[in-house]
Amino acid sequence: MIKLHEGQMVLTNGAPINKARNAVIMLHGRGASAYDILSLSTYLDQERTAFMAPQAANSAWYPQRFIEPVAKNEPWLSSALGVIAGLVQQANDAGIPTERIFLLGFSQGACLSLEFVARHPAQYGGVFGLSGALIENGDVPREYAGSLHGTPVFLGCSDVDFHIPLARVNRSAEVLQALGGVVTKRIYPGLGHSVNEDEIEFIREALKN
Repeated sequence: MIKLHEGQMVLTNGAPINKARNAVIMLHGRGASAYDILSLSTYLDQERTAFMAPQAANSAWYPQRFIEPVAKNEPWLSSALGVIAGLVQQANDAGIPTERIFLLGFSQGACLSLEFVARHPAQYGGVFGLSGALIENGDVPREYAGSLHGTPVFLGCSDVDFHIPLARVNRSAEVLQALGGVVTKRIYPGLGHSVNEDEIEFIREALKN
């Protein structure tokens, strides 16, 4: 039986969602957990922000690398995108407009965050892709339509990340900018596959707006 992501736990931190000004959906990487990505919230605005971190089934949002053809990552990819859509709706239902909803992901979670906003363009509070890129369809670029209406998009990645080819980060920046995102791209020489203080500081400042 295929185990999908609906029904997995969602961890929370920060302000109660019905009292928060912002909501941040936090997506962990392959082999990690909701606990891991939620730990970043301790460095961010706790008073005005509701943090929501869903857990992927078997600790992976999809089984193959993000550069594989999309069909190889189904039905898990569609399930994961559905989880994000559900959390966006949950925040909306609690009174937080989409323009105050942020998506933050690391590695596989970053790929998922970027792919979600490209497939579901709207004015979001911001998107933070840490060591990730658009999933697309193997080496075949996808066609996206709609507008991000000036949504701030942050792409942070090493120039030597084994998991995330730099060309895919550059391609993602171009696509998201063409969709109307305001893209900030920071490439860190020799960093490796990790989150750094500069990225955390950028996110911290973005949540103050």
